[in-house]
Amino acid sequence: MATGAHTLKLFHVSDVHFGAEDPAAIAWFSERVAEEKPDAVIMTGDLTMRATKTEFQQGGDWLRSLGVPVTLEVGNHDIPYYWDPFRRLFSPYQRYAAVEQMIERPLELPGLTVVPLKTTARAQWRWNWSKGRVSPGSLKRALAIIADTPKDNLIFIGAHHPLIEGGTTGTAKTRHGDAALSALAEAGAHAVLSGHVHDPFDIPIEREGRTIRMIGAGTLSKRTRGSPPAFNEIRVKDGRFETIPRTR
Repeated sequence: MATGAHTLKLFHVSDVHFGAEDPAAIAWFSERVAEEKPDAVIMTGDLTMRATKTEFQQGGDWLRSLGVPVTLEVGNHDIPYYWDPFRRLFSPYQRYAAVEQMIERPLELPGLTVVPLKTTARAQWRWNWSKGRVSPGSLKRALAIIADTPKDNLIFIGAHHPLIEGGTTGTAKTRHGDAALSALAEAGAHAVLSGHVHDPFDIPIEREGRTIRMIGAGTLSKRTRGSPPAFNEIRVKDGRFETIPRTR
């Protein structure tokens, strides 16, 4: 991997929940971006609280104001809620106009590829539709991008839900997540970046003779759980990377 002396800096942020956002935490994150100038921001879902047009506009304006490349995953809060079943099932993405250029956008940086993996579902055969699901189509698309990735690149997967549980209070219970994690590891992925549970973690998992790391970001919303508002800084150099949780 030829990155020279340059260290890539990524900010991994999640679960901002415009509509229930923490303005002070959002301002803090924006200040960190302006001062530290990361190479990209990876936003792993739940940009909004209720998937309203206003919330998407606010979230889109904020992400564009950062002035760096952004890729955005769709979280369970970013599709219409159960009490709006028609829009949830038949036009769930109607209000994404403010952010559509960022959604599930693969990112190519020197020595690094960020691959999107959709883990949300409009409906599931269980009561709690907020939990994760990796469909065969979503996994196939991610594996196809990995197959086209430059040789020796680090490969990060961006998903909203952790593919397996990471020991946090909140849970993802992602269906087909365990098998997806094995398939991604076998294909050469180095880490899966996610959100949803609102607490940071970084756990190495052994799969298919390889180590793949599960990395979770905290939240910039008022809906904190076990930790204060947080995001992850990820530093990449010479084919290695480290995760630094940043808390306010």
